[in-house]
Amino acid sequence: MSAEIATNRKASRDFHILDKYEAGLELKGTEVKSIRAGKINVSDAFARVEGNQIFLYGCDIQPWQTAGEWFNHMSKRPRRLLLHKKEILKLSAETAIKGCTLPLLRMYWKDRRVKVEIGVGKGKTHSDQRHDLKKKVEMREAQREMARFNRR
Repeated sequence: MSAEIATNRKASRDFHILDKYEAGLELKGTEVKSIRAGKINVSDAFARVEGNQIFLYGCDIQPWQTAGEWFNHMSKRPRRLLLHKKEILKLSAETAIKGCTLPLLRMYWKDRRVKVEIGVGKGKTHSDQRHDLKKKVEMREAQREMARFNRR
């Protein structure tokens, strides 16, 4: 079951992604049920290194409807990411650089487990975003012309 759960399309728009890491996610049972139902939003999710651990913030997993109030979870609570110690130390050093952050890129299933892909991102300026948009439009027009030429 290697299916995509959610992607953060804003991350590639707002950041230059320098490196990517795969991490496990520590979840409660009701959170997994909500993820299976598609009740998740990762558009503002990011990770932060605190001590020797990494936590995921801003990931909104809605509470499971049929669970009682004792068993349910808070929707925007910080969730611990599961990485090797060497990876955590490397990420800590990379985020110490000014302007670097750890946005969540995507969340997916891998062998019945929920995995997240986080990236080391450096913020884009407004002109960088316009340049990327212009390049995307040019590529789309070139592909249209090639398709039009091949149809003849």
